[in-house]
Amino acid sequence: MESLSTERINARVPRQQKQFFEQAAQLGGFRSLTDFILHAAQQKADLIVSEHQTILASKRDQEIFFEAITSPAEPNKHLKEAADRYKKLIDNL
Repeated sequence: MESLSTERINARVPRQQKQFFEQAAQLGGFRSLTDFILHAAQQKADLIVSEHQTILASKRDQEIFFEAITSPAEPNKHLKEAADRYKKLIDNL
């Protein structure tokens, strides 16, 4: 999602929280607090969007499945022929 222009994000946090984030950034090997915050925010955003898309896909799949079992299509010629062959086979056992 690279772009030539950039936007600014501002956040006010308590001193203790900033110090904690700075410590995490340093321990994590990030060049700056900004790099750490952007990395953490990107990871969380990716997770949230991915989960949301999975939920949407699951709902769509559920609707398609429910529709298929509650409103089955009429059997076509080939299916009817296969059922007849199966019935004859079973009757001859």
